Amino acid sequence: MKYRTGWLLTLLLLPWLAVAKTVPGPLVDAAWLAANRDQVVVLDVRVNPRSFTQPPRFVKDRKTGKRVLVQANGRIPGAIWIDYRKIRGTRMEDGRKVEKMILDKAAFEKIMQSFGVPKGKPLVITSRGQHNGDMTMATRLYWQLKYYGTDDMAILNGGLAAWIAAGHEVETSMPRATKGDWVATAERKEIFASSDDVARAVKQGNAQLVDNRPLPQYLGVYRKSYVYAEGHIPGARIYSNDIMTRPRLPAKFLPVADLKQLARGLGLEPGKPTITYCNSGHLASGGWFIWHELFGNRNTKLYDGSMHEWTLEKRPTRKYELEK
Repeated sequence: MKYRTGWLLTLLLLPWLAVAKTVPGPLVDAAWLAANRDQVVVLDVRVNPRSFTQPPRFVKDRKTGKRVLVQANGRIPGAIWIDYRKIRGTRMEDGRKVEKMILDKAAFEKIMQSFGVPKGKPLVITSRGQHNGDMTMATRLYWQLKYYGTDDMAILNGGLAAWIAAGHEVETSMPRATKGDWVATAERKEIFASSDDVARAVKQGNAQLVDNRPLPQYLGVYRKSYVYAEGHIPGARIYSNDIMTRPRLPAKFLPVADLKQLARGLGLEPGKPTITYCNSGHLASGGWFIWHELFGNRNTKLYDGSMHEWTLEKRPTRKYELEK
């Protein structure tokens, strides 16, 4: 039997084409995930495991009579649970115990394997998607996976809430983890900022400092218990987590053009060297994700440890004023 060269090449490439699925960008929507569900591994990062076994909750809108989602429970079929409480830990930095830090390479690899994360498959990270805090759990996991070498991954915009709102089915069973073989292949220090990096930015102005906390914390009206001084790092401008995503469920990221316009309106530049921070590095991962992944600014770092580490080291802060 004779084959045309093109057909023969296609036949030879079919096995490779079947496994060479790449996510289209740092964000995917529910429609894309539904169409490509069998080609990716879904990682569902959350804290409360009980929400997996409960059905989604809806209420009826009094004006329209339509069902409105008010609680995103269950999980996307086959999704793996990533326990957010276990992906960060305490590390020694210059003789001090700094909490809520990225795990070292061996420890992070081990915990990802214990959750059942495989190597060599595209990953889609989701959260419940009920508010910004959920979405920044997803961005924090994304940043840590990126730091240790994973590139073929995306975040489901709006999380599980967006999946349910689009009419897709969920499972209401607790995920059962099997042993995974995910491997940390790098340690990308170019996306990690230390206290000294931040201090140089304060002194030299070689990078803009972006504070991703709510305004009262930035101003110093109140502070978290693990932050030891009120206010913000001198010179930092606010880009609060509250404006990163829609305030209602599902908590989707604003369009990139809107995120850029907000940045400029707050005196920040999408393309300038940037260091994001918050109280611990959780909310700052949302700022990092916006600048590094959505704006495409590869000169963006996350200050892991953030205000917790900065104030633990008794470095200067400023309160009750907005930077100009």
